[in-house]
Amino acid sequence: MVGFMARASNELVEVPDCEVLHPDIIAALPALEALTRISATRTSGVDIAVAVSESGLDVRISGGRSADRSVLVELAQLAGEHGLSRLTYGDEPIVTREPPVQRFGAARVVPPPGAFLQATAHGEAALLYAIQDALGQDQTLIADLFAGCGTFTLPLAAGSEVEAFEGYRQLVEALDAGWRSTGGGLRRTTAKVRDLFRQPLLPDELERFSGVVIDPPRAGAEAQHDALAKSMVPTIAAVSCNPVTFARDARILVEGGYTLDWVQPVDQFRWASHVELAAQFTRA
Repeated sequence: MVGFMARASNELVEVPDCEVLHPDIIAALPALEALTRISATRTSGVDIAVAVSESGLDVRISGGRSADRSVLVELAQLAGEHGLSRLTYGDEPIVTREPPVQRFGAARVVPPPGAFLQATAHGEAALLYAIQDALGQDQTLIADLFAGCGTFTLPLAAGSEVEAFEGYRQLVEALDAGWRSTGGGLRRTTAKVRDLFRQPLLPDELERFSGVVIDPPRAGAEAQHDALAKSMVPTIAAVSCNPVTFARDARILVEGGYTLDWVQPVDQFRWASHVELAAQFTRA
């Protein structure tokens, strides 16, 4: 059985149809069920991450049985039969029929298996529009903090130089490869591995930037906001998927002298209580 976990529960609920899922994922449910029969056991399930890419579905299975040769052969055959773009079992790529490309602005990026991506294309577009609106047109050098594999970095590079900071090396390598393969049309972009929870950019490091984008995980980024509050960066475009930790981090910036100019909610998670948001902070 393939489905979702019930809220605050370990109960698996089968979802034969879903108005929120992309139609390509709904159409692939028989393939996911077949993959589950091979990889799960009677006593344990598997987690399946599915992303829609330009070349098909990018599927990663984790938590399954030991990947002996017979299991890998069956998985590879199923991936071919159902036309999956890429199938990864744990950390091992089983089949890459065609690289699962994500397009961020003019750049084409191949994320690592199971990489964090925005949940929907329209939500991603709304957030990018809000970030661009917050930063304005006169940015010379932007810092993108918690940059992932370049969702916002690469579109912003069409008009400004960008330095991207991300804690996971695979994401940084994917971002850098996407920028390098784009050719002309993008400004200089550098991607650096840095754990911003343990090693936030300090105020003197931030002084070079005319604007900052920050999009931390749900837990927020208290230490990095402490450093931002002590900096003189003129404009900060903040993105958050958790209004509670956003409010905590926003208070740090406001108490440090920033003005919260506006907040834009984005209903990216339809029919759920979760909400994404973007905001503009400026220093007088």
